[in-house]
Amino acid sequence: MAYKIDADTCISCGACAAECPVGAISEGDAAYVIDADTCIECGACAGTCPVDAPAAE
Repeated sequence: MAYKIDADTCISCGACAAECPVGAISEGDAAYVIDADTCIECGACAGTCPVDAPAAE
């Protein structure tokens, strides 16, 4: 199950993108987004996010 970022919670700090080991996270229009096809479900993004925006789908 891939991770997804809650756009309403995301503060666009980029912490999650910096921690993603496969580069699945990129800056979107309103918030960062995770490419579900690239995500390896490691949870690194969730562990580093200061506002708990990433969560397993």
